[in-house]
Amino acid sequence: MSRPELIGRYRIERRLGTGAFGVVWLAHDDRLDAPVAVKVMAENWAYRMDVRERFLAEARLLRKGTSAGVVQVFDVGELPDERPYFVMEYADRGTLDDRLTAGAPSVEESLSLTARAARGAADLHEAGIVHRDIKPSNVLLASGSEGQERVLLADLGLAKNLAQASGLTVIAGSAGYMAPEQAEPFDGIDARADVYSLGAVLYHLVTGSVPGPPGKVLPPAKVRPDVPKGVQRAVLRAMAPDRERRWPTAGAFADELDRLAGATTGGAGSGRVRPARPARRGRAGKVLAGVAALVVVAGGGTAAAEALLHHDSTPDTERVADATGRISVTVPRSWGRQVVDSGWSPADLGLSGGHQPGLTLAQDVNDWNDLNSPVSGVFVGAYGGTAKDLAAKVGAVTHHSCSYRGSRAFSDAAWRGTVRTWTSCGTSGRALDEVALTPSAGRPPEVYVQIRYEAGSADKGRASTNRILRSLHVTA
Repeated sequence: MSRPELIGRYRIERRLGTGAFGVVWLAHDDRLDAPVAVKVMAENWAYRMDVRERFLAEARLLRKGTSAGVVQVFDVGELPDERPYFVMEYADRGTLDDRLTAGAPSVEESLSLTARAARGAADLHEAGIVHRDIKPSNVLLASGSEGQERVLLADLGLAKNLAQASGLTVIAGSAGYMAPEQAEPFDGIDARADVYSLGAVLYHLVTGSVPGPPGKVLPPAKVRPDVPKGVQRAVLRAMAPDRERRWPTAGAFADELDRLAGATTGGAGSGRVRPARPARRGRAGKVLAGVAALVVVAGGGTAAAEALLHHDSTPDTERVADATGRISVTVPRSWGRQVVDSGWSPADLGLSGGHQPGLTLAQDVNDWNDLNSPVSGVFVGAYGGTAKDLAAKVGAVTHHSCSYRGSRAFSDAAWRGTVRTWTSCGTSGRALDEVALTPSAGRPPEVYVQIRYEAGSADKGRASTNRILRSLHVTA
């Protein structure tokens, strides 16, 4: 979506972000002389009445959840093409995700930020709403009075009325932050699902890593040894797979975090906790990083808790291997912020065969399945079946939100295949290269590769993809 000049009476200044169903713009309300955020339903969903209703339901729920800890809605309207939009307060200090990118906060600040987010969740619960998707990118930061920073919950696109949440529930949420009961449609959910997510947010803040899947979460001190014991206990209780063992309410969790923030002064827990970055142990060193998220390729998905990173000597790239050690690839360092290495299922492409080694590296793996998201990264999946079958299935894949730009042959000493290129993907404008590779020596395994990157010149994109494919090493 190109930048409009006006949406309703609001003068558009720049894009703030893109989600699965909409684009958020920074705008200025000239009548009130104030900045606002305007969320507009994405063009590719305009024909879907169910998505339109869900989009408007988010505005209603935000309006219902009147609280100082929840983003407020000021106005709703429609564009000339009948796409709805709603106008919200603008959070001028970004998100917790932005804060993590800039450098993880201290333990005390992490506790305070999460406690304030928990009080916003408690207000939603009091209004009869469960959020279902609390994560760093949905926790906003805004300037308050007397220099105080406000913490606001946003994006209620997955929210549900608690009165309706006890029965059949559609599976929804973000991997790493999603309570286990959210993956079971017949279990029903309650406010304790948000308590789990808040615990996962605090885990990410104090360790610098997205937590693993429910029941397989590494204790925070295993990732950052200087995490205080009381903070670790609070996190693990919030993230207990059995919701009966969690903090009973978001308010109770917030109270404990406030208590811990007051007690955590001096000692090991008072310093700044840096993001969990892989350390070097010589040129070929290996370090275990606790990173987990959901990988979705052609409609299917798998999850993992750990990633094994192998660093090149080149400062702008890093070599990453999967947990089996069978797959390794060199990518731009900025792409390797999050890694999932638990493999993939060829059945996602309609192929026979069981679980296979696979690896996804991306700036945000939670958004990898959404072509509307401005995420660059790589997926590599090994396949032990017939090369002709893999090539046929990959060649038949259609990405409806992208524009197909043709194909080209690729070959080097190790691989050969046909690279198919897609551009203008959704509202992100990203480009996508996709290829089924066959070993030049003719022996399996074959490999399915997706590469997503910022759209630029065709020559630059081709060169980048070629470098990645040439670096690829896969063993049987």
